[in-house]
Amino acid sequence: MNKRSFFIVGKHAVLEALKNPNRKVLRVFLTEESKKNIHRESPKKNLIKDVKVYFRNKKELDKYSGNEGILHQGYVAEVEHLDNLSLKEYIKNKSDLTFACLDEVTDPRNIGSIIRNAASFKINGIIVKERHFPDESKLMYKSASGCMEHVNIFKVSNINTALKFLREKNFWVYGFDARSKKEFTEVDWKGNNILLFGSEGYGIKKHTEKYSDFLVKIEINQNIESLNISNSAAIVFHHIMKRKK
Repeated sequence: MNKRSFFIVGKHAVLEALKNPNRKVLRVFLTEESKKNIHRESPKKNLIKDVKVYFRNKKELDKYSGNEGILHQGYVAEVEHLDNLSLKEYIKNKSDLTFACLDEVTDPRNIGSIIRNAASFKINGIIVKERHFPDESKLMYKSASGCMEHVNIFKVSNINTALKFLREKNFWVYGFDARSKKEFTEVDWKGNNILLFGSEGYGIKKHTEKYSDFLVKIEINQNIESLNISNSAAIVFHHIMKRKK
Protein backbone atom coordinates (compact mmCIF):
# COMPACT_ATOMS: atom_id res chain seq x y z
CA MET A 1 0.00 0.00 0.00
CA ASN A 2 1.49 3.34 -1.05
CA LYS A 3 1.69 6.18 1.45
CA ARG A 4 0.44 9.65 0.65
CA SER A 5 3.07 11.81 -1.02
CA PHE A 6 3.79 15.53 -0.75
CA PHE A 7 6.40 18.06 -1.87
CA ILE A 8 9.33 19.50 0.04
CA VAL A 9 11.66 22.29 -1.10
CA GLY A 10 15.11 23.59 -0.22
CA LYS A 11 18.64 22.27 -0.55
CA HIS A 12 19.11 20.71 2.89
CA ALA A 13 15.57 19.33 3.12
CA VAL A 14 15.89 17.54 -0.22
CA LEU A 15 19.50 16.35 0.21
CA GLU A 16 18.86 14.86 3.64
CA ALA A 17 15.69 13.15 2.40
CA LEU A 18 17.76 11.56 -0.40
CA LYS A 19 20.34 10.38 2.13
CA ASN A 20 17.75 8.84 4.46
CA PRO A 21 17.28 5.12 3.65
CA ASN A 22 13.92 5.19 5.44
CA ARG A 23 12.52 8.00 3.29
CA LYS A 24 10.92 7.14 -0.05
CA VAL A 25 11.72 9.86 -2.60
CA LEU A 26 9.50 9.53 -5.64
CA ARG A 27 10.68 12.40 -7.83
CA VAL A 28 13.24 15.17 -7.71
CA PHE A 29 13.06 18.44 -9.64
CA LEU A 30 16.40 20.19 -10.06
CA THR A 31 18.05 23.00 -11.93
CA GLU A 32 21.24 22.12 -13.83
CA GLU A 33 23.25 23.93 -11.16
CA SER A 34 21.64 22.10 -8.24
CA LYS A 35 22.35 18.76 -9.95
CA LYS A 36 26.06 19.68 -10.01
CA ASN A 37 25.85 20.64 -6.34
CA ILE A 38 24.36 17.26 -5.42
CA HIS A 39 27.36 15.50 -6.92
CA ARG A 40 29.74 17.92 -5.17
CA GLU A 41 27.98 17.31 -1.85
CA SER A 42 28.14 13.53 -2.21
CA PRO A 43 30.98 12.59 -4.60
CA LYS A 44 31.20 8.97 -3.39
CA LYS A 45 27.50 8.15 -3.67
CA ASN A 46 25.05 9.04 -6.41
CA LEU A 47 22.08 10.23 -4.37
CA ILE A 48 19.76 10.42 -7.37
CA LYS A 49 20.74 7.10 -8.97
CA ASP A 50 17.40 5.37 -8.27
CA VAL A 51 15.16 8.44 -8.33
CA LYS A 52 13.20 9.97 -11.19
CA VAL A 53 14.90 13.29 -11.92
CA TYR A 54 13.38 16.17 -13.87
CA PHE A 55 15.27 19.28 -14.83
CA ARG A 56 13.54 22.64 -14.58
CA ASN A 57 14.62 26.24 -14.59
CA LYS A 58 14.26 28.43 -11.51
CA LYS A 59 11.02 30.02 -12.67
CA GLU A 60 9.42 26.63 -13.26
CA LEU A 61 10.37 25.53 -9.75
CA ASP A 62 8.94 28.72 -8.25
CA LYS A 63 5.44 27.32 -8.65
CA TYR A 64 6.19 24.76 -5.91
CA SER A 65 6.95 27.42 -3.32
CA GLY A 66 6.30 30.89 -4.72
CA ASN A 67 2.93 31.43 -3.01
CA GLU A 68 4.46 30.62 0.39
CA GLY A 69 7.52 32.81 -0.07
CA ILE A 70 9.96 29.91 0.48
CA LEU A 71 13.25 29.80 -1.43
CA HIS A 72 13.58 26.43 -3.15
CA GLN A 73 17.29 26.97 -3.99
CA GLY A 74 16.83 24.80 -7.09
CA TYR A 75 15.68 21.72 -5.14
CA VAL A 76 12.17 20.23 -5.03
CA ALA A 77 11.25 16.64 -4.17
CA GLU A 78 8.11 14.57 -3.95
CA VAL A 79 8.42 12.29 -0.94
CA GLU A 80 6.35 9.87 1.11
CA HIS A 81 5.79 10.10 4.85
CA LEU A 82 8.09 8.18 7.16
CA ASP A 83 6.60 5.33 9.18
CA ASN A 84 4.87 6.46 12.36
CA LEU A 85 6.91 5.80 15.48
CA SER A 86 5.48 4.15 18.59
CA LEU A 87 6.40 5.96 21.79
CA LYS A 88 5.58 2.84 23.79
CA GLU A 89 7.94 0.68 21.71
CA TYR A 90 10.72 3.26 21.54
CA ILE A 91 11.19 3.63 25.30
CA LYS A 92 11.46 -0.11 25.94
CA ASN A 93 14.79 -1.04 27.54
CA LYS A 94 16.10 2.54 27.24
CA SER A 95 17.13 4.97 29.95
CA ASP A 96 18.32 8.55 30.34
CA LEU A 97 15.93 9.78 27.65
CA THR A 98 14.97 13.39 26.98
CA PHE A 99 11.89 14.26 24.95
CA ALA A 100 10.46 17.65 24.07
CA CYS A 101 6.67 17.85 24.10
CA LEU A 102 4.88 20.60 22.16
CA ASP A 103 1.49 21.54 23.57
CA GLU A 104 -0.39 23.17 20.67
CA VAL A 105 2.66 24.78 19.09
CA THR A 106 1.33 25.37 15.58
CA ASP A 107 3.67 27.71 13.67
CA PRO A 108 5.48 25.56 11.04
CA ARG A 109 8.56 27.79 11.14
CA ASN A 110 8.84 27.42 14.92
CA ILE A 111 8.27 23.67 14.80
CA GLY A 112 10.90 23.29 12.07
CA SER A 113 13.40 25.32 14.09
CA ILE A 114 12.70 23.24 17.22
CA ILE A 115 13.30 20.06 15.21
CA ARG A 116 16.60 21.48 13.98
CA ASN A 117 17.57 22.37 17.56
CA ALA A 118 16.61 18.90 18.78
CA ALA A 119 18.84 17.26 16.17
CA SER A 120 21.71 19.64 16.95
CA PHE A 121 21.63 18.99 20.70
CA LYS A 122 20.79 15.26 20.71
CA ILE A 123 17.25 15.34 22.08
CA ASN A 124 15.81 11.82 21.76
CA GLY A 125 12.52 12.86 20.22
CA ILE A 126 9.65 15.31 19.98
CA ILE A 127 6.10 14.53 21.04
CA VAL A 128 3.38 16.37 19.12
CA LYS A 129 -0.38 16.22 18.87
CA GLU A 130 -1.11 14.54 15.56
CA ARG A 131 -4.01 16.87 14.72
CA HIS A 132 -1.89 20.00 15.18
CA PHE A 133 1.30 18.78 13.48
CA PRO A 134 1.75 20.27 9.96
CA ASP A 135 3.44 17.15 8.64
CA GLU A 136 3.33 18.22 4.97
CA SER A 137 4.41 21.82 5.49
CA LYS A 138 7.13 22.96 3.09
CA LEU A 139 7.93 25.78 5.51
CA MET A 140 8.47 23.34 8.39
CA TYR A 141 10.78 21.15 6.30
CA LYS A 142 12.71 24.19 5.07
CA SER A 143 13.05 25.59 8.61
CA ALA A 144 14.24 22.20 9.88
CA SER A 145 17.02 22.36 7.28
CA GLY A 146 17.14 18.62 6.68
CA CYS A 147 16.78 17.67 10.36
CA MET A 148 13.34 16.12 9.82
CA GLU A 149 15.36 13.09 8.74
CA HIS A 150 17.34 12.97 12.01
CA VAL A 151 14.75 13.46 14.77
CA ASN A 152 12.21 11.00 16.14
CA ILE A 153 8.74 12.55 15.86
CA PHE A 154 6.09 10.87 18.01
CA LYS A 155 2.59 11.84 16.88
CA VAL A 156 0.02 11.17 19.58
CA SER A 157 -3.74 11.64 19.61
CA ASN A 158 -3.75 13.17 23.08
CA ILE A 159 -0.87 15.00 24.79
CA ASN A 160 -2.27 14.51 28.29
CA THR A 161 -2.63 10.77 27.81
CA ALA A 162 0.95 10.56 26.54
CA LEU A 163 2.28 12.53 29.53
CA LYS A 164 0.31 10.34 31.96
CA PHE A 165 1.73 7.21 30.33
CA LEU A 166 5.31 8.50 30.47
CA ARG A 167 5.01 9.56 34.10
CA GLU A 168 3.99 5.98 34.88
CA LYS A 169 7.19 4.86 33.10
CA ASN A 170 9.47 6.92 35.39
CA PHE A 171 9.66 10.12 33.37
CA TRP A 172 9.71 13.53 35.07
CA VAL A 173 7.69 16.24 33.30
CA TYR A 174 9.06 19.79 33.41
CA GLY A 175 6.69 22.48 32.19
CA PHE A 176 8.30 25.72 31.02
CA ASP A 177 6.45 28.73 32.41
CA ALA A 178 7.77 32.26 32.83
CA ARG A 179 5.81 32.58 36.10
CA SER A 180 7.81 29.84 37.80
CA LYS A 181 10.24 30.79 40.55
CA LYS A 182 12.69 28.00 39.69
CA GLU A 183 15.24 28.34 36.90
CA PHE A 184 15.69 25.30 34.67
CA THR A 185 19.47 25.45 35.25
CA GLU A 186 18.85 24.40 38.88
CA VAL A 187 17.69 20.95 37.74
CA ASP A 188 20.28 18.15 37.48
CA TRP A 189 18.47 16.56 34.48
CA LYS A 190 19.33 13.00 35.42
CA GLY A 191 17.12 10.11 34.36
CA ASN A 192 14.18 10.34 31.94
CA ASN A 193 12.75 13.79 31.33
CA ILE A 194 10.00 15.49 29.33
CA LEU A 195 10.42 19.16 28.40
CA LEU A 196 6.90 20.54 28.03
CA PHE A 197 6.51 23.72 25.97
CA GLY A 198 3.22 25.55 25.53
CA SER A 199 1.79 27.35 22.52
CA GLU A 200 3.32 30.54 21.14
CA GLY A 201 0.54 32.77 22.45
CA TYR A 202 -0.98 31.13 25.51
CA GLY A 203 1.64 28.84 27.00
CA ILE A 204 0.78 25.46 28.52
CA LYS A 205 -2.95 24.76 28.81
CA LYS A 206 -4.26 24.50 32.37
CA HIS A 207 -5.48 20.93 32.02
CA THR A 208 -2.09 19.94 30.56
CA GLU A 209 -0.09 21.82 33.19
CA LYS A 210 -1.43 19.49 35.87
CA TYR A 211 0.59 16.68 34.29
CA SER A 212 3.81 18.60 35.00
CA ASP A 213 5.83 17.46 38.00
CA PHE A 214 7.65 20.79 38.10
CA LEU A 215 7.36 24.22 36.51
CA VAL A 216 10.62 25.90 35.54
CA LYS A 217 11.66 29.01 33.64
CA ILE A 218 14.48 30.51 31.61
CA GLU A 219 15.85 33.58 33.34
CA ILE A 220 15.83 36.56 30.96
CA ASN A 221 15.98 40.34 31.15
CA GLN A 222 12.93 41.46 33.16
CA ASN A 223 12.28 44.24 30.67
CA ILE A 224 11.63 41.64 27.96
CA GLU A 225 8.32 39.79 28.02
CA SER A 226 9.40 36.48 26.52
CA LEU A 227 11.63 34.56 24.12
CA ASN A 228 10.55 32.96 20.85
CA ILE A 229 9.77 29.31 21.58
CA SER A 230 12.43 27.94 19.21
CA ASN A 231 15.07 30.14 20.87
CA SER A 232 13.92 28.94 24.29
CA ALA A 233 14.15 25.33 23.14
CA ALA A 234 17.69 25.86 21.79
CA ILE A 235 18.87 27.28 25.13
CA VAL A 236 17.33 24.41 27.09
CA PHE A 237 18.45 21.63 24.72
CA HIS A 238 22.05 22.88 24.68
CA HIS A 239 22.21 23.15 28.47
CA ILE A 240 20.82 19.65 28.99
CA MET A 241 23.20 18.14 26.43
CA LYS A 242 26.13 19.70 28.30
CA ARG A 243 24.83 18.47 31.66
CA LYS A 244 24.31 14.94 30.41
CA LYS A 245 27.90 14.82 29.15
